[in-house]
Amino acid sequence: MVLPIVAYGDPVLRKVGKEIDKDYPNLTELIATMKETMYNASGVGLAAPQIGKDIRLFVIDASPFAGDEDLSDDERKVLEGFNRVFINAKILEEEGEEWVFNEGCLSIPDIREDVWRKPTITIEYQDENFEKKTEVLSGLAARVFQHEYDHIEGVLFTDKLSSLKKRLIKKKLENISKGKINADYRMRFPNLKR
Repeated sequence: MVLPIVAYGDPVLRKVGKEIDKDYPNLTELIATMKETMYNASGVGLAAPQIGKDIRLFVIDASPFAGDEDLSDDERKVLEGFNRVFINAKILEEEGEEWVFNEGCLSIPDIREDVWRKPTITIEYQDENFEKKTEVLSGLAARVFQHEYDHIEGVLFTDKLSSLKKRLIKKKLENISKGKINADYRMRFPNLKR
């Protein structure tokens, strides 16, 4: 089942997600629905707040990035297999000199901006079987994780922009929250006059 993606301006995107346990209702179905919704929108990640749930859950499938010719064979291999569920994730450490990458977000269609992030992170999370894992991610895998992790912290990529960039996109963001946007997937708009 494909769900509408919550648009910029909805308060759920600003909430810090609550931790969940293995008794969370219909978790297996929720994960499957989130993946289906992500693929339907041609996304590489989707966090629970983006479907209206303020919980610490997100899914990632970064394999579309594996076709990037600028990547090393090692990074390409990592991205090909980077299809995971992250529950109750935490970033334990961020390392390295920040690097820039042009990011977008399913909740903020038609806006892409350069965002600076650390290249290497150490993370802790539980998978869909609630098995605890600790990993080091780098490059695009780290970046996609950081973007989705921000969602469960109530942070959007637009928060990381300079005040000038924020002023330049302010009207576009207002239009998104009012439903004045044409996305290729279903969306839920917070300020749509019915």
